[in-house]
Amino acid sequence: MRTDDKEIRELVERWARAVHAGDLDGVVADHAEDIVMFDVPPPYEGARGMDAYRRTWPEFFAWQAQGATYDILSLEVTAGEDVAYAFGLLRCGMPDDDPKVLLRLTLGLRREDGRWVVAHEHHSFPISA
Repeated sequence: MRTDDKEIRELVERWARAVHAGDLDGVVADHAEDIVMFDVPPPYEGARGMDAYRRTWPEFFAWQAQGATYDILSLEVTAGEDVAYAFGLLRCGMPDDDPKVLLRLTLGLRREDGRWVVAHEHHSFPISA
């Protein structure tokens, strides 16, 4: 595995652990100040900028604290010299939720001052019939 791919994989795994722990500082640690996130819940136009991104997490953390999981099941990383992307599937739900319904995650990253940061984050669930 290439060094950049490994660094990005570790960044995403560290982020997921912070999400699961409800650690806001850990969640934002490797994100760009101009982050754009499209998430499952509103705002539907996305959260733009670090302040807006931070505001999306407290409600999720409150739900997560009720026993929800947030586990990476698969993760693919492709890195170039200055930009990269990663995508994966996560189990995000309560223990009795349908295990086939997985959260889809896509990240766009860029190198800033010699380190990788997440510039775009997108979460989605498939529409159930």
